[in-house]
Amino acid sequence: MQRRDFIKSLTIAGVAASLGADAQTTPSPTALKRPESPNMPYRALGRTGERVSAIGLGGAHIGFGEEDDSITLMRRAADSGITFFDNAWAYGNGRSEERMGKALKDGYRSKVFLMTKTDSHSAAGWNKQLEASLTRLQTDMIDLVQIHEVIRMGDPEAVFATGGAMEAAVAAKKAGKIRYIGFTGHKDPSIHLHMIETAEKHGFHFDTAQMPINIMDAHFRSFQHQVIPVCNAKGIGVLAMKTFAFGAIIKAKVADPIDMLHYSMTLPVSVVITGMDTMPRLDQALTAAKSFKPMTQEQIAALLAKSKDLAAEGHLELFKTSPSFDGTTHNPDHLV
Repeated sequence: MQRRDFIKSLTIAGVAASLGADAQTTPSPTALKRPESPNMPYRALGRTGERVSAIGLGGAHIGFGEEDDSITLMRRAADSGITFFDNAWAYGNGRSEERMGKALKDGYRSKVFLMTKTDSHSAAGWNKQLEASLTRLQTDMIDLVQIHEVIRMGDPEAVFATGGAMEAAVAAKKAGKIRYIGFTGHKDPSIHLHMIETAEKHGFHFDTAQMPINIMDAHFRSFQHQVIPVCNAKGIGVLAMKTFAFGAIIKAKVADPIDMLHYSMTLPVSVVITGMDTMPRLDQALTAAKSFKPMTQEQIAALLAKSKDLAAEGHLELFKTSPSFDGTTHNPDHLV
């Protein structure tokens, strides 16, 4: 890591202190109020006026294991103050959304900020996927829908083309089916920046952007250094994911999982989304939330020093360097 990047990482950590103030900002009249726990920090979601939990429940993982266990876990998460629920149309071939829909019955829907993602780049395909998600999630309105896996440099043009997904997303928002629009990606920060630039050319402002944020990312194709500052400046809520890089960083024994969660939470992001497929994983996330204090510059420097060599060439972030985790590459029909 070059000295200027190292200093930048410490500066970003310092900016995170402002998130505490942001979390106290009075929500806008259009924002929905949700129950909050004293054991969970809450933050502003970009410039939407929404407040969300600093830890979010990852939707891909709740498709694993027994359905009843997943439903119990999700309800416990909501009861414990986790208000941000992540999902996607493609997770588990719809199983994750179906389980989340069942979990959010009996009054739980009003407790959470519900997000899902669509793969299609066409308006027709996007509408079909949205309707499927609404049905599975058993709701008539989803708080946030994101264009999923913007991982190719040409994806932004496809999404914003005439007859593209963005036409359908904007129409769905006007119809009251969704409240906010964002996008995700895990491949390269330059693609994220291109998506934001393309949106601006079309007079559109994204509410959120989701990206990998972890102690390896700081050294290689860094979303932390290249994308977070742009999103912060433009009022785009940053959704952090892949804190553990699908467990690869944990297996490498670089740092304690709680410290890795605290690292991501220290950065100026709205929420850190993490997988919770078992009760111990949920407990780990809740412990990280309850014990969170922004890391000092010295603590950050120590973590980055430990991760520097292992981060070389993205060996532990294969979602950046290989097609292994590219769902739409393996299932190109999802883009239609």
